[in-house]
Amino acid sequence: MEKVLKKIKSLIPKSLFSIAQPIYHYLFAFWGAVRYGFPSRHLYLVGITGTKGKTTTSELTAAILEEAGFRVALANTNQFKIAEHTEKNLTKRSMLGRALLQKFIRSAVNAKCDYAVIEMTSEGAKQYRHRFLNMDALIFTNLSPEHIESHGSYEKYVDAKLNLARALENGEAQKHTIVANIDDIEGESFLSVAVGIKCPYGLNDARPFSTSTSGSRITWKKEMINLHVPGEFNILNVIAAATFAESRGVKQGVIKKALEKFTLVRGRMEKIDQGQDFSVIVDYAHTADSLDRAYSVYHGVKKICILGGTGGGRDTAKRKIMGEIADKHCEYIILTTEDPYDEDPEGIANDVASGITKHSHEFISDRRMAINKAFHMARNGWVVFMTGKGAGPYIMGPKGLRTPWDDATVAREELTKLKFK
Repeated sequence: MEKVLKKIKSLIPKSLFSIAQPIYHYLFAFWGAVRYGFPSRHLYLVGITGTKGKTTTSELTAAILEEAGFRVALANTNQFKIAEHTEKNLTKRSMLGRALLQKFIRSAVNAKCDYAVIEMTSEGAKQYRHRFLNMDALIFTNLSPEHIESHGSYEKYVDAKLNLARALENGEAQKHTIVANIDDIEGESFLSVAVGIKCPYGLNDARPFSTSTSGSRITWKKEMINLHVPGEFNILNVIAAATFAESRGVKQGVIKKALEKFTLVRGRMEKIDQGQDFSVIVDYAHTADSLDRAYSVYHGVKKICILGGTGGGRDTAKRKIMGEIADKHCEYIILTTEDPYDEDPEGIANDVASGITKHSHEFISDRRMAINKAFHMARNGWVVFMTGKGAGPYIMGPKGLRTPWDDATVAREELTKLKFK
């Protein structure tokens, strides 16, 4: 059936397929559910959506549920995990395609998992990847402009995300749960869906709190919790996961224990230490807001920033803004290749550079050479920020070219060459 649907797609002219897309995506989603026996009916499925924080929140949620003794499946940008078995996500998709997602959930059911925690995207909603999933809960982190070229407008992007929440209105809606960040302007829209359990959360739930480059300390339910994760944005991710877990009856002591054991997610404010006298941070930050928040964790520290901007063919409007954010925080900026796809990497860099007016910058196309240059420039106590890729496994080039890559691995290799002691 999958081959038949793809064959039909290849025979339809592109101009007509744009009209037929909803039908194609719907049929593909239905086929996937039928093929794997509607597996989401046999466990508790929680989706995580938002512009930022999805991966970290999904990891936190899974960690708490596992600490509570449940068997958990997890599918996010970084990894696929079914109980004890884990493998890296090499698909370049945060949310699996329709049939693959159903197959993943079927494997989770076969492994006797109690929960499946699934990262869900606006593009996934647009392509009906969430259809025929019996979703029990959704956690909403935040929204900011992204993928505007794909959706056509910010309003359509928001609506795609809200379609994930509206899916909770299917089936036994009174038993379904929405957990939403009320510090975000769109939070109330998510809480307006017709479900039985609504759980708002925000930074006030963590006050008083403090955060530094080494971690954070929060107060949740009058209990002090020490975290290994820095930044207010991570505190919000923590509160999101804790709020959901509490809604499922997980005891406060179990939540605290899980949170205090949790360490950073790969590619999210990940520290690379090879004995050098400066800090190296790898972070996925790919929006102006997330870039600003990541840099702000190291407020007052001199920064050399390795910046790609955005992937080729998308989100061109935010490139100048990304440059402005880097110009606000960084002593020196090295523009380099990120995921250019079919677009000229130097053209992308020039778009970003248009927002840089105060500080020196240069373009080094080869990302490894850019990293090497930054490390040679760094001085004692400084920080080198490597953003945009996170734990992404490839640099995406023209005509589908995939160059194997890992920022953290390359950083360690280049630091080792400098022979720090």
